[in-house]
Amino acid sequence: MTGTTPAHRVTELPAGWLREHLHEALAVYGAAMGYGESVVAGRYGYAVQHTERPGFRAVGAFAADAGGAERLVGFGYGYLVAPGQWWHDQVRNALDRRTAKQWLPGAFEVCELHVLPDHQSRGIGRQLLHALVADLPHPAALLSTPDTDTKAFRLYHADGFVDLARGYHFPGDSRPFAILGARLPLTPAPRRN
Repeated sequence: MTGTTPAHRVTELPAGWLREHLHEALAVYGAAMGYGESVVAGRYGYAVQHTERPGFRAVGAFAADAGGAERLVGFGYGYLVAPGQWWHDQVRNALDRRTAKQWLPGAFEVCELHVLPDHQSRGIGRQLLHALVADLPHPAALLSTPDTDTKAFRLYHADGFVDLARGYHFPGDSRPFAILGARLPLTPAPRRN
């Protein structure tokens, strides 16, 4: 049937499954972020380490191809942030002292959330985000995203994330990033008319 949107399913992924399929997940990451193979390859070791962090949780989105076989078209994962973790310490330095004290303790970092470009704008990113943070025992979810008007940036704001810092430059990346936070449970922001 022409013009139909293929069905997809979103499910929680065990850490072991993600480790076994990490090359597949990182291919989604590279395509979604527009990164080359060398950048993607450099993320492998970090991602394996992330699966061992306290509070680790992962979700995946799968779509069936014409033959009925499922393939990963999106994924997300995160974990409990803690002092000594690279991202935590970078964010602590980016935030003013009061904001850091209000948001960082006990927070869940949405470390990765990506959807293949040809599957974007179908609600998959939103489903992944909500599945990832559903029923977490943490007071807040935090993330960083390129500080530009992207689909992801608009999604986060529409789903209750607020700006904690803008224009922050992480070491090794020339792009400015926004650091966003949302109190949990996640509540979408009211729609503007």
